[in-house]
Amino acid sequence: MRSVDFAPLYRSTIGFDRLFSMLDNMSPAESAQTYPPYNIERTGENAYRISMAVAGFGEDDLTIEAKEHTLTVKGERSESESNGGSEVLFQGIASRTFERRFQLAEHVEVKSANLENGLLHIDLIRELPEAMKPRRISISKANGKNGKVKQIDA
Repeated sequence: MRSVDFAPLYRSTIGFDRLFSMLDNMSPAESAQTYPPYNIERTGENAYRISMAVAGFGEDDLTIEAKEHTLTVKGERSESESNGGSEVLFQGIASRTFERRFQLAEHVEVKSANLENGLLHIDLIRELPEAMKPRRISISKANGKNGKVKQIDA
């Protein structure tokens, strides 16, 4: 059950529709996906890294796709590959299929991805276009002496 009504905000804001829709569609914490565990860290002013614990998955078992502000990571192992012909008496290492989605802000792109020691590292970078970067505007001095504008006789 949602306890916050965003309807008044829709009337008084412009351009935040996507943000309010995301907040509106958030699922309750009980049904949130918890596998595989991951960390999100800031590695620079405009650089980020997602680290996911994907023990037991190889490079061929993982798929990473970035499309329309959404990063999707999928992991799927085949049965013949996971058993190796032996009988498992106890399985503590999860090797189930998963699909994890991350919402990316505008101008955030995937720079690289690598698998190391059971951790999948996805490096992201935010590159703002020149038109959106802050620019310095110089202040010009007024014409005339001591900053006064010369008046023309009427």
